Amino acid sequence: MDPVSHSDKHRPLAREELPDDTAALARFLLGKLVVRDLPEGRVSGRIVETEAYVVGDAAGHGFRGMTPRNRSLFLEAGHAYVYLAYGTSFMLNVSSETPGVGTGVLIRALEPLEGVAIMRLNRGVERLRDLARGPGRLAAALRIDRSLDGTDLCREGPLWLAQDECEPGAIGQGIRIGISKDADRLLRFYVKESPFVSGPASLNR
Repeated sequence: MDPVSHSDKHRPLAREELPDDTAALARFLLGKLVVRDLPEGRVSGRIVETEAYVVGDAAGHGFRGMTPRNRSLFLEAGHAYVYLAYGTSFMLNVSSETPGVGTGVLIRALEPLEGVAIMRLNRGVERLRDLARGPGRLAAALRIDRSLDGTDLCREGPLWLAQDECEPGAIGQGIRIGISKDADRLLRFYVKESPFVSGPASLNR
């Protein structure tokens, strides 16, 4: 199958639209789309859960400064920072604020929209709810890896962020999942009532 051509259906988010505060960006991205073009077709999903990693955050990868591994996190807002967690799962983050700061937003979960059959093949899972519920599952479903690290997410390409016509609905806020440093900070944002949000129900009320 030929690659899907780009169309006006998905308008890339303009960099000027992005809030210049990391926590505000994490909230802003809820309801927006992650679009991925693959040789066999397009896959996309609506963002339903994010986590902010802000200035001075001990849990953030930029806390101790720039390294070859995390340099994409220090780009201007709207670039992909992709890293491998625990040697098994890739994670998609969006750089935030101004160049050189080293803050970002982790995309934790998507509601699958386009290319569900492709996502199922990528994940080896049939259940729609589990295709992109959690950051590692999300990256596997969209076939995101380190080759996409540093991608400009504010323009059409292999991976980008797009506007959506739907409003996300009520937004919840709580602690981040799976971290030990600065673990009590309320920097996780999610769409309430969405079945695609990750984590235990007790954290998603």
